[in-house]
Amino acid sequence: MIEHDTIELLRECDAGIQMGIAAIDEVKDNVKSADFGNMLDNYQREYAQLQNEIQGVLHSYHDEGKDPNPVAKGMAKLKTDFTMAMHDTDQTIADLITDGCNMGIKSLNKYLNQYGGADGRAKDFTKRLIELQDRQLKEIRKFL
Repeated sequence: MIEHDTIELLRECDAGIQMGIAAIDEVKDNVKSADFGNMLDNYQREYAQLQNEIQGVLHSYHDEGKDPNPVAKGMAKLKTDFTMAMHDTDQTIADLITDGCNMGIKSLNKYLNQYGGADGRAKDFTKRLIELQDRQLKEIRKFL
């Protein structure tokens, strides 16, 4: 049970990080403010660093991680494309990223409960990812 829950929790973190990195990639070329662009680049690096750590643990379990749900990924891209076509502003980008972080935090907390038998290391990775998204939410507010 512990190994199963551990792997599943880490896989959900891996998929969530991929969504976060992809979301930033989708919008960063449209960012007008240098400060905002630098902030997004920094968060993207932090996501990638955490993802490398998580994937290292997953590999120790002989698991390749998990790709995001293709429907969720497609819907997120569609929403971003449509919203940016209507309002190509830093405020719009901040709003989209805020929505993504909120969904990520909600999902990760659900997975922490669902995979309660996961080991402490997997739970710590999940909490770090939640904290990263929460910090991003707070920092991005000035661009809303």
